[in-house]
Amino acid sequence: MTSDQDRLVHGNFHLSEVDLKAGIEKDVYYEEEARLQTELKRIQQAYLHSGDRGLIVFEGWDAAGKGGTIRRMAAAMDPRGFKVWPIGAPSPFEKRHHYLHRFWSRLPGAGEIVVFDRSWYGRVLVERVEGYAEKADWQRAYSEIVAFEKMLLDDGVRIVKLFLHISPAEQKKRFVERLRDPLKRWKLSYEDLRNREKWPHYEAAVEEMVRRTSTARAPWTALSSEQKKAGRIKALSTIVEALSDGVDLSPRPLDLGLLEQAQSHLGIDPREIVDT
Repeated sequence: MTSDQDRLVHGNFHLSEVDLKAGIEKDVYYEEEARLQTELKRIQQAYLHSGDRGLIVFEGWDAAGKGGTIRRMAAAMDPRGFKVWPIGAPSPFEKRHHYLHRFWSRLPGAGEIVVFDRSWYGRVLVERVEGYAEKADWQRAYSEIVAFEKMLLDDGVRIVKLFLHISPAEQKKRFVERLRDPLKRWKLSYEDLRNREKWPHYEAAVEEMVRRTSTARAPWTALSSEQKKAGRIKALSTIVEALSDGVDLSPRPLDLGLLEQAQSHLGIDPREIVDT
């Protein structure tokens, strides 16, 4: 029996609902970026102290801005408690196991925040569209994924799922920019170009993915990344809101024993350090 927390919440979703006109002024962007990065630092410190775990899933069109958003996150985080897993095609060894097998060892441990740059949703996206998975297998995967995420949620993991949406015209523009920039050409592959021919098929797969795997506790947020800066702020805001909900983000109180040792070894006046 499905509880209210695990009910599906996007039964009528269509990508056409995403407003691709969303934008942000440059000065507002940099102000918001700095504020959100500070909030991410506070969240990570709280998690390291409490043992909470965060899991962030990024999906989206090629060149939609996943990497740029993740880099803004990474710039604010201590790598000892923050990991990014870029997910590509499974290895021959991984193909011998259930498709979820390769994600288990990469899940967050106590106090960690983990980002998946693409994820287990490949089973119902690229594997479905490209024919790497049989129809019966990717059809079954919807319920398997919901059950997998429910298990993690029940164990206390916070899950954030983002899909970054852009138009075919904007993707073409970004592909051309990559070709022109010697430092970005490595990002463009034959598969990226070939996949454009199957845009309607991928669009249908994305919409079905959202409808069948977006639950009350682990909803999908489909956002416009047509303007990169607006997309980054929306993505970071969604992450901050989800990971901080109900979490005490107050800095840990100063250890008075440590303060005494600092006074002894550093010759400082404790009154200059004690929180006000």
